[in-house]
Amino acid sequence: MMFEPFRPFTAAEFRVKYATEAWEKRGAARLRRQVFCAEQGLFEGDDRDGIDDIATPIVALSLLGVAAGDVVGTVRIHEEAPGLWWGSRLAVAADHRSVGSLGPALIRLAVSSAHARGCTRFLAHVQSQNGLLFRRMRWRVVDEIELLGRPHLKMEADLSYYPPFVDAEAGFQTLPRKAA
Repeated sequence: MMFEPFRPFTAAEFRVKYATEAWEKRGAARLRRQVFCAEQGLFEGDDRDGIDDIATPIVALSLLGVAAGDVVGTVRIHEEAPGLWWGSRLAVAADHRSVGSLGPALIRLAVSSAHARGCTRFLAHVQSQNGLLFRRMRWRVVDEIELLGRPHLKMEADLSYYPPFVDAEAGFQTLPRKAA
């Protein structure tokens, strides 16, 4: 009898939404510490900064049946000046990166919800290795810089590709990408 190799469980669907519940916000903070502190070593202990005081956190939740399971992705957005919005701290849990749709879904909700809130320009500092993903999603490179000792791209979203989305508290569901 042949057995398939063990495959970690991955939810069949995900909800991407503003973090409105305390457990969602805690989950986003935990995931950011895991990715930016433990995995990447960019920060010691915690990556929280003053932007968190004004930012809107966005989460990707794994769905188990009809109930939300865990925070498996996050990003935050904030308005720096009237019409000028930034996205930052995009993170997807290591065991969900192969899903393929979570990063793009978080980016889509970040930009589209800011667009609905009056955004006329949306920027992000993107780690250089992630530049291709953003280019595919209609972002352009504005500048190349170094942040936290690593190469980053200052990038700008093409807002015409991101229609305003007003129901960000409820968000939307996304499915994993099919393997090619």
